[in-house]
Amino acid sequence: MNPFEFVDVGRSDVEVTRLGLGGAPLSGMVLADGLFGGTSYEDSQQIIKRAYDLGVLYFDTAPGYGAGRGEARYGHAIKGMERDELTISTKVARLLVPEDEANAEPTGPEGIPNYVAHLDYSKEAIHRSLQTSLERLGVDEVDIVYLHDADFSGQHSEDDFAMGLEALSELRSAGALKAIGMGMNEWQMTEKMMQRFDLDIILLAGRYTLLDQSALPSLMPLCQKKGVSVAIGGPYNSGIITQDLDSPVTFDYSPASEQWIAKARRAKEVCERWGADIRAVALQFPFAHPAVATTIPGSGSVDELEQNVELMQQEIPEGLWDELINEGLIAIDAPVPELLW
Repeated sequence: MNPFEFVDVGRSDVEVTRLGLGGAPLSGMVLADGLFGGTSYEDSQQIIKRAYDLGVLYFDTAPGYGAGRGEARYGHAIKGMERDELTISTKVARLLVPEDEANAEPTGPEGIPNYVAHLDYSKEAIHRSLQTSLERLGVDEVDIVYLHDADFSGQHSEDDFAMGLEALSELRSAGALKAIGMGMNEWQMTEKMMQRFDLDIILLAGRYTLLDQSALPSLMPLCQKKGVSVAIGGPYNSGIITQDLDSPVTFDYSPASEQWIAKARRAKEVCERWGADIRAVALQFPFAHPAVATTIPGSGSVDELEQNVELMQQEIPEGLWDELINEGLIAIDAPVPELLW
């Protein structure tokens, strides 16, 4: 698969590259109880610039990534790049406020205060969040805005999410936004909101992957029916696919259960029998679904970024997909790449 191919986002005029760059590791925040993350400012600049040079031109970030530092790091790195070559997405719902109102001096190489985040889905907060994101990114507009934190739906009502999406819909109607969507780890609340709002794209983290296809029966067909694109976040399920399974591993940013470790081990065994890199299998699998437009794995180093580019282009042996289905590792009704290419 060509990782640099541009594809349309829903019915909008936005395009994304098949391979994008996820922004969480670039923010400097430590993920999964310190098991990974914490990329330095200098490394983040090298990764972003290398992505641009390679042709990975969809950049995703969020205020919640490093309390604004992820956005600021992108903003510094993209200076001098051709803005019209880039597709940039950020998120709203986590409104950043200074940690100390009496001392909001800029800190660190990012040059922003220390912030804390408050969840707020009100129209005013959505507008404020977007405006401050633009300032940190150093751009006049972004291409895609996701309503973030749907995985907190147990703490908020449907009306809260509807309020946030109403604000985004109004901004899109006014021409201030090109494409809107939701970004989450769970899918149930997003499916409810898709019944009420005309969304362009869903950032689905971890729920349509080689290990976890729980969004397949319901959400994915709805996206296809409504012409909503899907961006796959967390294609490695926060690292379990790439980690040594004989050591502590993570699944969805928490210590992995024995169930997920056992499934990952079985998948690796199948891939090894066919001489395939499980990371390539994991990156390429979602694209067989017609709703999937892009995947945005995070990269903590230039080497990881370059590996993802190479893995997207690796040839997967014929028959491997059938064995994964026969072993019950991929749902029997899940489309697989060999049926499309």
